[in-house]
Amino acid sequence: MCRWAAYVGEPIFIEDIVSRPGHSLIHQSQCATMCHTAINADGFGVAWYGERPEPGLYRDVMPAWSDPNLRSLTETVKSGLFLAHVRASTGSATSRNNCHPFRHGRWSFMHNGQVGGYDGFRRAGEMMIPDSLYPERRGATDSEALFLVAMAEGMEADPKCALERATARFETLARERGVAPYMRLTAAFSDGVRLYAVRYASDDHAPSLYHRWSDTRRGRAVVSEPLEVGECDWHEVPPGSFCTFEGKRVSIEPFKPLRMPLAS
Repeated sequence: MCRWAAYVGEPIFIEDIVSRPGHSLIHQSQCATMCHTAINADGFGVAWYGERPEPGLYRDVMPAWSDPNLRSLTETVKSGLFLAHVRASTGSATSRNNCHPFRHGRWSFMHNGQVGGYDGFRRAGEMMIPDSLYPERRGATDSEALFLVAMAEGMEADPKCALERATARFETLARERGVAPYMRLTAAFSDGVRLYAVRYASDDHAPSLYHRWSDTRRGRAVVSEPLEVGECDWHEVPPGSFCTFEGKRVSIEPFKPLRMPLAS
């Protein structure tokens, strides 16, 4: 499993989420406490929005704690909307193309979880990506494939329904050709205006997800694990939820992928 953190609000230095807190994302890359894998050292990435619609993207295969370029970037770049991820591979190679976040146009996407037994039906998963989007397939992860299928399902028009449909398609494949747990999913993604997050699992063990508004920063952190020990105002997102964060406003709706028959 992986760990990630995102932020939306008034611009702050990226380090205020990624490296400065006591249980920052970089700290979680060495000592996560709410997942099976305490070490998340199979690469990292940051996507941030600035003056242009498309996000900037920096990814590498080094452990997040050992890359001085990451610390320099987070110390000097301010953004009002960014996503950051530290990776623990569930099977695919440690390569830059397999590191999150992924980007397509103005959209960015990162994922923690798994599609059960994906290596056994990868070809079928790849075939769900339409020809128009397949040139954007850079790596070999189930996460990137899920993102591109969600884009094909209409992410631009309706992010929730698009991700529900894409999740249902992958979960159906996992149930018929893979292994349990069929789907575990916490993801954060953005169009550069809003931040979206989802928490879902096909069993009772959805990966953790929290959010917190800061009056000081005038912004909201959305994270796999709270960034400080002892803070009591983190809100846990219930399993089976789709969240939209825009300014101080929070909208939480049910996230209910419907199983689909496989195409013959």
